Amino acid sequence: MKTVISVKVDTDVKARAQEVAASAGISISTLVNSYLRHISTTRRIELYAPEQMTPKLEGLIEAVEKEIAGGHVSPGVSSADEFLAELKS
Repeated sequence: MKTVISVKVDTDVKARAQEVAASAGISISTLVNSYLRHISTTRRIELYAPEQMTPKLEGLIEAVEKEIAGGHVSPGVSSADEFLAELKS
């Protein structure tokens, strides 16, 4: 027997979820059913929220990208001794 569940979801969240489901060749209904089966079997609810980058982290990444683009990178090393020697130089 099947039942219908009605939930309120942000429009953009629904659209992105439908896009992901479609890319896997499944419907949003199949996706939700799969998740509900998973939590009913494992008895665990796992939520994921990606962390947002802070302005400080964005600045650090930008600085590193500029160094790399300018060719300011350390040479490759093949041993711990070479790595330690590079740190000391």
